[in-house]
Amino acid sequence: MHIAIAGNIGSGKTTLSTLLAKHYGWQAHYEEVDTNPYLADFYEDMQRWAFNLQIYFLNSRFSQINNIRKTGKTVIQDRTIYEDAHIFAPNLYDMGLMSRRDFENYTSLFELMSSLVQAPDLLIYLRASVPKLVEQIQCRGREYESNIRLDYLKRLNERYEAWVENYTQGKMLIVNVDECNFIKNKTDLSTIIDKVDVHVNGLF
Repeated sequence: MHIAIAGNIGSGKTTLSTLLAKHYGWQAHYEEVDTNPYLADFYEDMQRWAFNLQIYFLNSRFSQINNIRKTGKTVIQDRTIYEDAHIFAPNLYDMGLMSRRDFENYTSLFELMSSLVQAPDLLIYLRASVPKLVEQIQCRGREYESNIRLDYLKRLNERYEAWVENYTQGKMLIVNVDECNFIKNKTDLSTIIDKVDVHVNGLF
């Protein structure tokens, strides 16, 4: 079974992936952040590195999904292949940070890759306001993220909401991060686990 967690930068995807993996005994697949060779450069010069970064993420997540299905185990994945194509790449293009040529090339590659993989059995979407995202980004203290602009986070949030509203690939659970502090509050985490139980049991 494949469970995936979606959400904007700083919404808590990695933390919730870790907590749920520990609770259920699932295998966790994380987004490659610390080993990503483009991320720091991207936040310094978005226009120069946007295409490179998106291709790197696309390749990385395509490989992850193929490995997930091969293991035969229940895996929880930090971020999906769909978010790159429906949220991050179009946002960069609309902001003038990716050329039409690069965007069309990227989109064509995504369409080919997405036709070859299965969607997650359950998608958990972490909904968070921009102030909450900023608070959590500051708490984790990654130096390269200190340059993230508020308008960039706001645009991403708007695209996430539009994508979630039209998501039809499978089951979805929405968690409001502003109202549910699963990082510090065990009761809030238990509430999420109870909801996941309902969805997961319905998949068997």
